Amino acid sequence: MPGRSKGVTMKTFKRHLFLLLFIFLAGNALAQSGRVILARIDSVLNAPKDMVATENMTLIDKDGSQKVRKIKIYQKGSEKRLVRFLSPADVRGVGFLRLTKDRLYLYLPAFRRVRRIASSVKNENFMGTDFTYEDMSQGEYGKDYAAKSVRATAKQYILKLVPRPGADVSYGKLVLTADKSNNVVRKVEYYSPAGTLQKILKIDGVKKIDGYWFGTRMEMQTVKSGHRTRLEMSKIQFDRGLKAGFFSERNLKRAE
Repeated sequence: MPGRSKGVTMKTFKRHLFLLLFIFLAGNALAQSGRVILARIDSVLNAPKDMVATENMTLIDKDGSQKVRKIKIYQKGSEKRLVRFLSPADVRGVGFLRLTKDRLYLYLPAFRRVRRIASSVKNENFMGTDFTYEDMSQGEYGKDYAAKSVRATAKQYILKLVPRPGADVSYGKLVLTADKSNNVVRKVEYYSPAGTLQKILKIDGVKKIDGYWFGTRMEMQTVKSGHRTRLEMSKIQFDRGLKAGFFSERNLKRAE
């Protein structure tokens, strides 16, 4: 009996060991899969050397009332970005400049000065939209977030992203959905550190332009207020050869 008991115990131990090993290997493979998928998503997102586009921006209140604005956006790689408001008159000339994730600038024509955006206000909304300065400065997801889990439907990947240690972000979690066929982001859910769903970004109008897959329409909704910001892009041009010097405080002040 003692020998039999010992044998049963050993079998149980081996079974538990195998189960733990399986869970570890499966979890490790899942983490690696998430990293690979996120890297592909970032690669598609930042594939063009640069981009110039016009955007129609519509701010939509919960009651349906709307404000329409037109902006022009210039981008080089994943770092440099310059945004100018073209209309209406009350916002014409307002500009936003991103040189790096931590070097953000705002130009207000009424004050004729460029103001650097402090880290403490990055979670404030940009010009009445549902995008914060942090959202405006997002370059590559993989720099700030790691894929904690991934699941798949027939046509899409769904990744749960959590902040990397030391990442300067205000969100506690992102849930990102991307198409399997082209790795284009179609939806992002933004959660607070406490786990509350704060905002939802939806992207559609996906098409291939000059060899690059790109979403031409997006809408960000703030869950609590019901306010939405809709962006529709047109006159999209890639690989124009924009110089790094174009993205400067001096150029930020120039009107279109």
